[in-house]
Amino acid sequence: MNIARCLDTIDRLCSRPFPAEHGWSDVGRGGPGYFVAEWGAADPDCVQGERTADDVEAFREGIAQLLDERWGATPPWGMLTLRVRGERGEEIPEPWASISAQADDLRIWEAPGTGRWIALGVAHAAGTAGARLVAVVTEVEPE
Repeated sequence: MNIARCLDTIDRLCSRPFPAEHGWSDVGRGGPGYFVAEWGAADPDCVQGERTADDVEAFREGIAQLLDERWGATPPWGMLTLRVRGERGEEIPEPWASISAQADDLRIWEAPGTGRWIALGVAHAAGTAGARLVAVVTEVEPE
């Protein structure tokens, strides 16, 4: 993982048109109104070949500091309420429904002048290889 490359990806997604259909792109998955980019825990620059969940969390906070400098500081936004609402049958729009099932909390910013929201989280989905840094770029306002 490289902070400059992650920020570059986020910047590109803030200006790229959203896909018309759900599917995969060069950075991850996307659909009408959103992109989700993921960076895995496996890292060839790491001596052991993998980063721990704490490493991925620290990496997220490094990116978040830079985005705070750009767009203002934001507190963590918990996903538990969205998960509970979804479990009760309420329809939660994408990408918030799927990201709330993967990450416990997100840091969220609105990119001025773009109509887009950016969220960073650490996903710990069952059945996957370690923690992953997840960046969401969407025009769907967080609920």
